[in-house]
Amino acid sequence: MGRYAAFLRKQGSPSLSVRGVTGRQAGRRWKKKFGAELCKGETIINHNSEDPSSLVSLGRLPSGGELVINRLAAEADLLVADGFIEPHQFAGFSGGRKSVLPGIASFTTVLASHNAEFTVHPASRPGSLEGNLIHQDMLYAARQAKLAFILNVALSPAKRVIAAFAGDMEKAHLAGCDFVLKHCGVRAPATPVVITSNGGYPLDQNVYQSTKSIMQADLVCENGGVIISVNECRDGHGSESFYRIFKESPSLDTLLGEIEKRGREETVPDQWVIQLTAMILRKRTVIFVSAVTPDIIEGLHMRHAASLEEALTMADKIIGRENSPITVLPDAVSLVLQ
Repeated sequence: MGRYAAFLRKQGSPSLSVRGVTGRQAGRRWKKKFGAELCKGETIINHNSEDPSSLVSLGRLPSGGELVINRLAAEADLLVADGFIEPHQFAGFSGGRKSVLPGIASFTTVLASHNAEFTVHPASRPGSLEGNLIHQDMLYAARQAKLAFILNVALSPAKRVIAAFAGDMEKAHLAGCDFVLKHCGVRAPATPVVITSNGGYPLDQNVYQSTKSIMQADLVCENGGVIISVNECRDGHGSESFYRIFKESPSLDTLLGEIEKRGREETVPDQWVIQLTAMILRKRTVIFVSAVTPDIIEGLHMRHAASLEEALTMADKIIGRENSPITVLPDAVSLVLQ
């Protein structure tokens, strides 16, 4: 969500703070992340997206929401950002302009940009920037913040840097996106059964995060088909509001109807993930193979299976045929399905 982001400011000795964490604990955390040498000469500041005193308005986004970002970043003589580029479920790609929105934006600005209309727009999908309204909001925010320079990298499946892109915020990011698309773009057949995964720990830590690979599977699952999510989810369902809203909703139609009524500035936390997941569940069956207990999975309007073999048997029964064709996406979140 971008509620917090760390950035550096030249100003004598370090001043380190994280909400709920003591200065000493934060100091150890940043030394581990950035190295002791860097921490000696730099101040590390944690962006708090819900602290009005540390924020400033830069006008309105193309979507109409107010653009509010970190005041120190807005007033900086030189604003630079680092990050990595990978497919993103509705922003097209991560990296570049995303360091500003959502990176150092206010919580309300992020919500306004992630509204119900934009997240279901046809161009809001992995690998898509042309006509992507969320991308346009992010790009505008980065320009207004005067993001001058970026250093973004592309990672291998082993999470090692395989390419770096530095320079102009837009040009360097587009070059990185082109590189990632070249290596991650695949053509996968549409089948009645799709087995999908986030690619293992740590991306499979909870059900909330696992919806990313379910959204990818939806793109190549036939109408009325079955998606089998194989993710450990050692931390359970993840977001409390994500789980509670699903569990308390009498039906998916009711849930989606409530979301669709909200204006752009009435967006609530986790709404975009809830909306996209509910839209999938309304047209497909999702079977979860994970460490999460059946009652939690069923509370999310999904089905639970103790093993992949059991899930495949369930899928065949749902579809009404044996040995249904299968597409397997073992690391779905890293793909751009074409």
